[in-house]
Amino acid sequence: MKNMNSGVFLSMLCLLLCLVHSKIAIDPFSLGHSLRTECVMKPPRSSTKQGLLLLNRSVEDYSDQEWEIDGNGASKDMAQRIQLQQGFIYSFSAWVKLREGNNKKVGVVFRSENGRLVHGGEVRAKQGCWSLLKGGIVPNVSGPVDIFFESQDRDAKITANNLSLKQFSKEEWKLKQDQLIEKIRKNKVRFEVTYKNNTAVKDAVISLKQTKPFFLLGCAMNFRILQSEGYRKWFASRFAITSFTNEMKWYTTEKVRGKENYTAADSMLKFAEENEILVRGHTVLWDDPKMQPSWVKKIQDPEDVMNVTLNRINSVMMRYKDKLTGWDVVNENLHWDYFEKMLGVNASSRFYNLAYKLDPDVTLFVNEYNTIENPGEVTATPVKVKEKMEEILAYQGNENIKGAIGAQGHFSPTQPNLAYMRSALDTLGSLGLPVWITELDMPKCPNQAKYIEEILREAYSHPAVEGIIIFAGPEVSGFDKLTLVDKDFNNTETGDVTDKFLKEWHQKNSEILNIFTVDHEKEEGDVSLLHGLYDVNVSHPQIKNLDTSLCLEVTKEMGPRQVVRVVINA
Repeated sequence: MKNMNSGVFLSMLCLLLCLVHSKIAIDPFSLGHSLRTECVMKPPRSSTKQGLLLLNRSVEDYSDQEWEIDGNGASKDMAQRIQLQQGFIYSFSAWVKLREGNNKKVGVVFRSENGRLVHGGEVRAKQGCWSLLKGGIVPNVSGPVDIFFESQDRDAKITANNLSLKQFSKEEWKLKQDQLIEKIRKNKVRFEVTYKNNTAVKDAVISLKQTKPFFLLGCAMNFRILQSEGYRKWFASRFAITSFTNEMKWYTTEKVRGKENYTAADSMLKFAEENEILVRGHTVLWDDPKMQPSWVKKIQDPEDVMNVTLNRINSVMMRYKDKLTGWDVVNENLHWDYFEKMLGVNASSRFYNLAYKLDPDVTLFVNEYNTIENPGEVTATPVKVKEKMEEILAYQGNENIKGAIGAQGHFSPTQPNLAYMRSALDTLGSLGLPVWITELDMPKCPNQAKYIEEILREAYSHPAVEGIIIFAGPEVSGFDKLTLVDKDFNNTETGDVTDKFLKEWHQKNSEILNIFTVDHEKEEGDVSLLHGLYDVNVSHPQIKNLDTSLCLEVTKEMGPRQVVRVVINA
């Protein structure tokens, strides 16, 4: 929450809250709407009914009546306050368009009784067609709120349709997450073990072992891992992907101009490779002027800045070519603009172009903070991060870049706004590019483990998110926000949460009996498997020479149901 900013207009919705059965609420977990950003001529209807708090002019108003909200702050009708309950999650949705102008951000804001504001979500609205605004609030205390629309344009004229606020208990929200996880993280797999004549091999045993999960929960590491055997053993026993906190950054590898030192980064990479741990590169450049090497800060000549920057990009990217899964190319280039001020407005796009030419196969990230974790953010909002990625991809020669979006996730030590987080991930995912949570952490607080569990599950249950890296470690590592184990490597509460998800998001080894029916449409005998690579072994307790092994890939690209046929030559 924060106080009202006089530079942004707020237009109060003149609404009456009714608990009704309606057909216009947008389900925040709907795959049909979650990644939808196109502007439509008529707002579609939804079949969602349960738990809907409908915002309307009157109880009798079930029509498609539109709301017209002007930027002068005036309202024609008396506003009604809405009573929210602590412990519940409220998902907001509305279809909005502009009556004048075009391409302006429109957001939803909740104002509490004491006048403080909670920003709940935003969308880029247009004239002549409808855009879906999503978001919500998780109130820290019970009490009344007013709902407003917000725009950066004081003269904006907004029309809204199908406004709704849907209430979820924490249990209902988790049930929705679990249902979506079944759809987006797993496939139904049917094994058919037959003889050549197509008759089933009855009582055949199919053993499954997942060798590689496709969704990765990783952890950052720092140079202290080189100094502690316990740290190394603990890390290697858990994580399959990492990023280095500072060891690859320019101010670490070239403290003195022309004298590069990659010793720490090379040693950490060697440890990762020896333990089959993937590494995500962080970072080629950083747009924060304070985070340049001390000697770079002193350079005033733009041409000299360009020369040393090009040398840096070539040096670090060629050194680690084909060794990393991705790179943050220009870190935090919405919050900061050092290179843009020194080298021109297209500096970031040019550097992504060079990075792509040096290593065409590596994924190149835009990496920002406050995008999913801070609804009140104005600089790196989900809309702006999406537009930054579009700007980079639109630059000449960048159209084939393997782009991705990194949402850092530095959450404050309070109840996370899961409804806003889901809507923010919807916006980021609407480009169709991979989204990663890249630096997840939270300062210590009494409910840290609970909050981190909610954040991790929210990210895992979103279809756009392909992986998570937490900024955490053992006490010996010096990660003082998220400490996963103490000095004796015993788990903290947050460590228990992390281990729980590492286990839950990895398929258990299992054995199933072959159940083969002629009717392929029946799901009898189907098993639900997490996406990943598997070693499959087919054997039979009475047939000694029946022992067949194969590799299986379970992936969303295969469709929701895969059929694996094994023909036995016997």
